[in-house]
Amino acid sequence: MTEPSELTDLTARQLLAGYRAGAFSPVEATRAVLARIEAIQPRLNAFVRVDAEPALAQARAAEERWRAGEPSGLLDGVPVSVKDLVLQAGGPTRFGSNSTSEDGNWSEDAPAVARLREHGAVLIGKTTTPEFGWKAVTDSPLTGITRNPHDPARTAGGSSGGSAAAVAAGAGPLSIGTDGGGSIRIPASFCGVFGLKPTYGRVPLYPASSFGTLSHVGPIARDAADAALLLDVISGADWRDPTALEPPAHSYAAALAEDAAAGVKGLRIAYSPSFGGQVAVRREVAAAVRAAVTRLAELGAYVEEADPDFADPVETFHTLWQAGAASRVRPMSVSQREGLDPGLREIAARGDGLSALDLLAAQKAALELGRRMARFHLTYDVLVTPTLPITAFEAGREVPPGSPFHRWSGWTPFTYPFNLTRQPAATVPAGTDADGLPVGVQLVAARGGEGLLLRTATALHPA
Repeated sequence: MTEPSELTDLTARQLLAGYRAGAFSPVEATRAVLARIEAIQPRLNAFVRVDAEPALAQARAAEERWRAGEPSGLLDGVPVSVKDLVLQAGGPTRFGSNSTSEDGNWSEDAPAVARLREHGAVLIGKTTTPEFGWKAVTDSPLTGITRNPHDPARTAGGSSGGSAAAVAAGAGPLSIGTDGGGSIRIPASFCGVFGLKPTYGRVPLYPASSFGTLSHVGPIARDAADAALLLDVISGADWRDPTALEPPAHSYAAALAEDAAAGVKGLRIAYSPSFGGQVAVRREVAAAVRAAVTRLAELGAYVEEADPDFADPVETFHTLWQAGAASRVRPMSVSQREGLDPGLREIAARGDGLSALDLLAAQKAALELGRRMARFHLTYDVLVTPTLPITAFEAGREVPPGSPFHRWSGWTPFTYPFNLTRQPAATVPAGTDADGLPVGVQLVAARGGEGLLLRTATALHPA
């Protein structure tokens, strides 16, 4: 019999294999995950809400289906958490904010959550986020500070910090996150797990984000193979999102298994260590990324040092991000605004001062950036960069101590450009620094290239 502590160390695929073989049950796995949450929550603060009784009821139903040899979907009985920006019927979605209320009719699932239910997933709880996902660390007036499993004195990153910390700490093998400027990739990198921001529209989003097309929904997992399985579940059209793409023509998990033998042999890899000298990267981070690129070359990829054809688009990003914040905050009462994170109030005020022409100019610049990257990918299949130029810093801060930057975007220059371009980007664990803090390697592909990212990530970090 597998011990409960061991169950929390298993991937989703290993759990499913165990259910299939009768080695353990969804109820045993769910109880083990709930016990792990109880153990880590005081130290890490990764969850807003834990739905223990509903989760156990879902696990018991899954156990009966497995006993009858009739699992209901691709994730039947697998514990999954959901970031608290994503609607989940049966309880409030608080968006990390005291401006929201627990009261209301919480009867609707977001598309990704609806697909999880259809595939039998066990929904264990909602994970923490900064208010409305506005920044790249996870603390909020509602829930306080979320901490890094590798060192609780450090930040888990954000804004999907609760999801990344939960997966890294064994509190469920899978989580649904969102990414508006790096919010899946940043915490996944800091916490040493895999995170994927899919092509915009690959995973339907409802309600629409205040941050518009910057915001993507995607998986956080221990490895790319588990993320592929989750992406198979949550991808596809949903009538509530008119921007959603049609369902993919193939299974990501099946394609990844088929491509395992080929690996990255023959892929054209562009390696950009610093965006042409625009980014100062910490030495240990740079060395880990260089080692990953060397590994790709050893596996048969054609690697060339090459930089994308753009200057830092931070002002374009700020215009769209601040306008989104203003849109979210404007309907609030004066007292609600006064209770917001001061940083969110500040960027919302800046957004209030923008004009329609400012927004149109930013949208035009984002489209031009997308065109430049599309041309870049005519030559290169995958772009490799550091996910972040640093490792996790002190918890409770928006920027590292001594940083010259005022806002989080100053230390995330590798992530937000690819929200502007709407293309897929992933982070893969690439070892640790001298303090034992994880380093991430970012992989970027042309729109629709999730399969290439999953294949490359598996070569770098085999399941």
